[in-house]
Amino acid sequence: MIELIIFDADGVLVDSETIALAVLARAASQEGAGIGVEEAIKLFRGRKMADCVHEIERRLGRSVSDTFVADLRRATASAFDAELKPVEGIHAALAEIAIPTCVASNGPMSKLTHTLGLTKLLDHFEGRIFSAYEVGSWKPEPGLFLHAAQTLNVHPSRCIVIEDGLSGAYAAKAAGMQVLGFTGGDPSAEIELRGVCGKTFHRMSELPSLLQQTN
Repeated sequence: MIELIIFDADGVLVDSETIALAVLARAASQEGAGIGVEEAIKLFRGRKMADCVHEIERRLGRSVSDTFVADLRRATASAFDAELKPVEGIHAALAEIAIPTCVASNGPMSKLTHTLGLTKLLDHFEGRIFSAYEVGSWKPEPGLFLHAAQTLNVHPSRCIVIEDGLSGAYAAKAAGMQVLGFTGGDPSAEIELRGVCGKTFHRMSELPSLLQQTN
């Protein structure tokens, strides 16, 4: 029996990835790296900030400016304020799900509370939000998911993870957890996730019945 559902945040709960990666591409280009939005999505989706900065610096052949990360986070937060929406159907899906839930994300806690607050999801997950920055383990490492399960006193085998990217899917598998891949209707995501996830689904409206089948 599944006792805990662990949600990724970006791309699963909040429709943030395209916004954030567009800001990152713009910042990288201003720095001189010349990375477009489509390339940024392929390169940086689901990766921690340090890895993104390392790739930008590799292309530049030098370090980014001292304020690059801080400026990027401010620009991203402003873009979220103007554009961010919840993933379509997530509120209705959560209302149907009786199994306990939590959030586990590679993002910093300040970003998580900001984006979940903007999309009116914060109250649903209050006290059950886990950031890789606080745990010191980033996906695709399993540590973040294992920490969430241990904190909530649930064995990994009784957890199911909802992910939209390979790094999170690999982390869930490494943690000994089931994983469902959310594609958002993107055929390339379907191809990417199909080989790692137990099942994939395209719309959040499908999730409650899918969980019942899994349980």
